[in-house]
Amino acid sequence: MRIRTTSGSVGRRRRILALVISAMAFLVIGTPAASAHGTIVDPASRAYHCWQAWGDDHTNPAMQQEDPMCWQAFQANPDTMWNWMSALRDGLGGNFQARTPDGQLCSNGLTRNDSLNNPGHWKTTNVGSNFSMRLYDQASHGADFFRVYVSKNGFDPTTQRLGWGDLDFIMQTGSYPPANNITLNVQTSGYRGHHIVFTIWQASHLDQAYMWCSDVNFG
Repeated sequence: MRIRTTSGSVGRRRRILALVISAMAFLVIGTPAASAHGTIVDPASRAYHCWQAWGDDHTNPAMQQEDPMCWQAFQANPDTMWNWMSALRDGLGGNFQARTPDGQLCSNGLTRNDSLNNPGHWKTTNVGSNFSMRLYDQASHGADFFRVYVSKNGFDPTTQRLGWGDLDFIMQTGSYPPANNITLNVQTSGYRGHHIVFTIWQASHLDQAYMWCSDVNFG
């Protein structure tokens, strides 16, 4: 005997299926945030600045004129900003330079975040020769170490992509216990104007490396 299916029951099944698919998509999209870590929030990394400044207003056309570098980043891939805390790479074994090509440092070698490598007038944070950096780590995994670099005098962040040869090594820290907030004290000399502070965070729980560019203005 054939069981007849009414149009109403078909419609209900389709609605239920759509809800299930939506729920599965939400879980997949939400996964990076659930396993996320953090970034340098002061002076803000490029993705964090764009999310902080425009996350609630990312469709505002005024961004194109007021903050063109964030505009191009949002146009390229909004997920770069939504997942500012998840720009990690696994298993580098400390071979940061060998595994990260020149011109891809600000994206941590991640193709999806390539817009962060583009030169231009990124918004800067004013700092002195000695300044503090703050990492926010929502997963509280701690650090094996941080390495901090500053772009060399003569390097122009508005026209050049960052390469390893463009960096002055400033310091490497020791380890840090798990915490939401970690502060680094950085001492420099001889820098003026727009520079990039490039930071590597080697997380403690696994071999996970994070790399970011923070645009600063040395006063």
